[in-house]
Amino acid sequence: MRIGELAAQAGMTRDTIRFYEKVGLITGHRLPNGYRDFPPETVTWLHYIRTAQKLGFSLTEIARHGEDLREAPDSAEALSDLLQQKVHLIDARIAELSRLRTDLTTRIGTGCPLRPAEHPPEAQASSS
Repeated sequence: MRIGELAAQAGMTRDTIRFYEKVGLITGHRLPNGYRDFPPETVTWLHYIRTAQKLGFSLTEIARHGEDLREAPDSAEALSDLLQQKVHLIDARIAELSRLRTDLTTRIGTGCPLRPAEHPPEAQASSS
C-alpha cells in the first residue's frame, strides 16, 4: 500500500508516516519507481502507536516494546504487563508531584521561599 492510502486509512498525515519510518517505528520498502510501499498490517500498527501515545507512552517506549509485543506468545498479556508498569510509573510520579506540591505550599509566604527546606528561617538567623 502506498503512503497516501496508508495515511488515509490510518487517519494521519504522510509527514507523520515518514517520521515514524525515519525513527524506525514502521518499515516500508521502495518500489522501483521510488514510491514507498507498506504492508496492510501497518494500519493496525499505526493505530496502536497513536493509542499508546494517548495513554502516555513515548515513541521511544513504543519502539522499545513494539517488537516484544509482536513476538509475544500472548500479546494481550504482554500488553497488560506494560500497562501495569506504566500505572506504577504514573503512581510514582503522582507521589513525587504531591511531595513537590507540599514543599511549594509550605514555602509560600515564608519571606525567602528558596531557603533549603531542612533549615527553617529561624535556625538560619540564629546561626549567623
